[in-house]
Amino acid sequence: MYAVDDADPDKRRRAHEELSSAGEIAVSAQVLNEFCAVVTRKLARPMTAVDANAAVEDMAKLLVVPVDRHLVLEAIALSRRVQISVWDAAIVRAAQVAGCDELITEGLQDGQHFGDLRVRHPFTSLTSADD
Repeated sequence: MYAVDDADPDKRRRAHEELSSAGEIAVSAQVLNEFCAVVTRKLARPMTAVDANAAVEDMAKLLVVPVDRHLVLEAIALSRRVQISVWDAAIVRAAQVAGCDELITEGLQDGQHFGDLRVRHPFTSLTSADD
């Protein structure tokens, strides 16, 4: 979302850097839905539905992990086991299903591990530079 949001130029720049330096990228179908909802409703300058649809179509060319009943049930179990939201757990499970070794998100704690999956907060250095 930060890659298309001009409200915070530093985060936008960092998001572009992350995307351009990434190897193979996987994304959960849930994240595509969240992206569309946020960029059309919650940004200071929301995208049009047509532009948001085009952006989602571009992202859908990546490896998209579907949210099926198995992922949902596994996410609920993970959520209860490690005390994170079911939404975050679904993103973690999708990353694990895709075989990712790193999950880039600001929704979980930087450095947190879920088995072999490590969480990395993309803006940690930006926030520590502001302190």
